[in-house]
Amino acid sequence: MRYLKKTLKWLIGLLAALVILAYIFDYDYILKGIRVVYFTGHVTAFIDDYPYFENDTIKKGTQRDVWPLDQSYNSVGPTKRLTNTHDTFGSVAYLIIKNDSIWYEWYADGYGTDSKTNSFSMAKSITSSLMAKAIMDGYIEGLDQPISDFYPQYKNAKTTVGDLASMASGLDWVEHYTSPFSITARANYDDDLAETILNQKVVKEPGKEFEYLSGSTQLLGMIIQKATNKPLANYLSESFWQPMGASENALWQLDDEDNRLAKAFCCISSNARDFARFGKLYKNHGRWNGAQILDSAYVAKATESRFKGQPYGYGFWISDYLGKHIFAMRGILGQYVITIPEDDLIVVRLGHHRSPNVVNSFPEDFYIYIDEAYEMLGL
Repeated sequence: MRYLKKTLKWLIGLLAALVILAYIFDYDYILKGIRVVYFTGHVTAFIDDYPYFENDTIKKGTQRDVWPLDQSYNSVGPTKRLTNTHDTFGSVAYLIIKNDSIWYEWYADGYGTDSKTNSFSMAKSITSSLMAKAIMDGYIEGLDQPISDFYPQYKNAKTTVGDLASMASGLDWVEHYTSPFSITARANYDDDLAETILNQKVVKEPGKEFEYLSGSTQLLGMIIQKATNKPLANYLSESFWQPMGASENALWQLDDEDNRLAKAFCCISSNARDFARFGKLYKNHGRWNGAQILDSAYVAKATESRFKGQPYGYGFWISDYLGKHIFAMRGILGQYVITIPEDDLIVVRLGHHRSPNVVNSFPEDFYIYIDEAYEMLGL
């Protein structure tokens, strides 16, 4: 018994020492990660994590633009393959939108049309859209404006805001999702996100090749906020959420209750129907109910690969699957808004996991959600 007490005291002392060292060496964000993830029964990031962070509200407007239901709405059931995929990867929402009407809609138990789940990196598409809107509004000169105009510490770098949006920034960033010591983990849980980002250097020649870095989008979000002098949630609300008639308020996770900087690289909590509005906006060349709320020339550029043979435009993933031009918003756990303009088709999937197998730069389940939508539609 005495040995057990002695061992327990030793372990408590060791734990206390580790906590103290974490604060001394600025790794206390790991403690927050442990609280948010492991103390809630998870082993990694999860879709319902927004209550554990500070959030800004993305406010809906007074006018709600309701998605019409197709006359064949839910008249066809899911294929066996689709059902198996939902079960395997924990889908919570799946929508097929044809000709701007909801043709099929399914939610897992406990989820529905108003349920909020984390967008993860689908937010990168939205942040890039805010950049394009800031250019339209005159806050940013254009895609070629140097980032040093906003942050002079980058005066010796040639990186532009367009390089940030197209993942060609040259930043010294390692995109790693499993190590608690990675810059990506720090960005997600740290209480001073701006400090983390502005410590990043440009170490490669920008504008030359695609390299997916969350830090690029975060710096872009900071530039948008600085240029507009508006919190990102407010600018998103007035630029898109209200004009597109979103059905519900959404939430954008912040780094800290004092700094209140939005995590531009991820973490907008909303529902499948409201996320789908961005697919419709881009499919319709930036127009919404007759109003040009996003420049059509930018929309065309954003949804084509910037670099030949690479799967990324400006904030959107690009695929030629089935010989079709496809662009998509995409999140780490299999969050997708997949848009196929030639067939006037949008497929939305939200869920807990994605396939670990990657084929031509996309998780394997990405293709299944497309295949089974076509199978159900009989196309």
